[in-house]
Amino acid sequence: MTNELVINARPHETRVALVDNGTVVELHVKRGPKQELVGNIYLGRVLRVLPGMQAAFVDIGIDKPAFLYVTDVYTDLHYWEQIMLQEGYEDNSLETAAPLRMRFLRGSDINIEGLLQEGQDILVQVSKEPLGTKGARLTSHITLPGRHLVFMPTVGHIGISRRIEDDKERTRLKKIMQELTPPSTGFIVRTVSERAPKEKLKSEMEFLTRLWTNIQKKRETSSAPSLVHKELTITLRAVRDLFTKEIDRLVIDSSEEYQSVMEFIKTFAPNLRYSVELYEGREPIFDAHGIEMEINRTLDKKIWLKSGGYIVIESTEALTAIDVNTGSYVGKRNLDETIVKTNLEAVKEIAYQIRLRNIGGLIVIDFIDMNREADRERVFLALKEALERDRNQTTVLKMSELGLIEMTRKRTRENINLFLTEPCLYCEGRGRLKSPTTICYDIFRELEREPLSGEEGKLYLLVNPEIEKVLKEEERYSLMGLEKRINRHIIIIGRDDFHLEQHEISLQSSQGPLP
Repeated sequence: MTNELVINARPHETRVALVDNGTVVELHVKRGPKQELVGNIYLGRVLRVLPGMQAAFVDIGIDKPAFLYVTDVYTDLHYWEQIMLQEGYEDNSLETAAPLRMRFLRGSDINIEGLLQEGQDILVQVSKEPLGTKGARLTSHITLPGRHLVFMPTVGHIGISRRIEDDKERTRLKKIMQELTPPSTGFIVRTVSERAPKEKLKSEMEFLTRLWTNIQKKRETSSAPSLVHKELTITLRAVRDLFTKEIDRLVIDSSEEYQSVMEFIKTFAPNLRYSVELYEGREPIFDAHGIEMEINRTLDKKIWLKSGGYIVIESTEALTAIDVNTGSYVGKRNLDETIVKTNLEAVKEIAYQIRLRNIGGLIVIDFIDMNREADRERVFLALKEALERDRNQTTVLKMSELGLIEMTRKRTRENINLFLTEPCLYCEGRGRLKSPTTICYDIFRELEREPLSGEEGKLYLLVNPEIEKVLKEEERYSLMGLEKRINRHIIIIGRDDFHLEQHEISLQSSQGPLP
C-alpha cells in the first residue's frame, strides 16, 4: 500500500493526515482564521520576573502572557544538547556541554533575575502552543526550519540527522556544512538532505540566512509586543516537514491550497511536483481515503484489539492513564501466554494511539501483570521499538513489578481528542452519568427537602422514560412510602426529550414546572 499525505482544506478548517500503509498515523487540525503560534517569532516585553520559579511572563501581543524559563534564556549548551537528543540529531558538542549542564543543574550562579528585567524587550519564538489554562511557552534560542536544513543563528553547532545512517554520507554532509556555515551560527541537516547536492544545501542556507537578516531588521523597526516572523501555514508545514521520500504522493482537495503547495515545491523541492495531486472527486476526501472513520475512533476511550482484548485511555490534568485488559480473549494454551500475547498486541496499538491522538506529557501504562521478568522485558523492548517511528521525543522507564510503565512524550500541541471535544454539559466533565437508582433517590430527597406550596393532592413528576420505568417497577414500594411521608399522590410522566438526569416537579400538569 502507498504512503500518502492527505490534506482536507476548507476556509473554516484544515486537516492533514499522514497515512502509512493505509493507516492514519498522524493527524493535524487547524480551525478558523487564527493561525497556530508554534514557530512564530515575536518581539516581546517582559511583564514579570519570577525568581521562585526561575521564569518570566512575557507579553507577545496575544490574549494570555507567555512563559519563558531560565533554560530558554541562558546560553548554556545544555539546551541544545536536549534539542539534539529529542530531535534525533548527532551532537558533537555533548562532551563540551556536559560540565556546563552539571553546573546549570546545581544552580550555582544562574538565576532569571540576572538575565531578565521587567520592561525589557526580548526576541522570542513560541515553542509550545497555549494548552488549557497555560500560556504559550517561549524560547530565545531561535530556529528557522527549511526543508533540508534548520538554521540556528545563535548557536555555533552543526548536527546531522541520526536517520541518515550511511557513514560516508554523514561525513560528506558534515564537510559541506563546515565549509559553508557562517561563523558563530549553526545548522541541523534534516533527513531529506540525504544525497542532496551541495548546491541545493547552499541555496537553502542562503535563503535562511537572508530570512534571519530580515527578522533582525524588522526587530529594529518594531515596538514590543509585535510579530516579526510568521511560521508557515499548516498546509505548507506539512509539505516541509512530512512530505519526505517515504511519502509516495500528496493529495489535496483545494485548488487554492494546491497552487500554494506547487509554488512552495517549485522553490524548495521541484522533484516532488509530480507527486502532488489535486483531488476533485464528489465524495469528501477523508471519506474516500477511509480517514474520517479513524478520526471518530480517536474519540473513543475503549479501543478493541483484534484478539478480543482492549485498552482504555483516560486523560487527566496531570497525566494520561492507559489500561490493558484481556477482554474476551481466552488464549489457547495457558494464562501466561494469554497475558503476554495481549500485552504485546496492546503495545502496537498504544504506540499508534499515542501518536495519532498526539498524547503528550506523562503517560502511565498499566499492562496486565506478568510473573516472569523475561516477559516484562520483552513487552518493554517491544514498546520502545514501536515508539521509534514517533517524531516526538519519548522517554520510557522500565516496567515495574506491578506491570506499570511510566513514559513521557514531548508536547507542543494539544491532544487531538481534547481539541475535538469539550467537557460534557450533562455530567460537567465527569465522563460518567448517575445510575438510574441514584437519580431516583436524588428525586426522593428533593421532594422531602423542599416544602411544596398549594393544597394537598396530586404531584406531577416529569422524568426521562428510563427513570419512569425504574420508579414504577424497581422503586414502586419506595415511591409509595414517599407519598405517605409527603402526603401527596405522585403521578409520573415520561418525557422522551429529557436527559437521563433531568426531572421537573409540578403541582398541576397543565401549569408546567414550579418556579
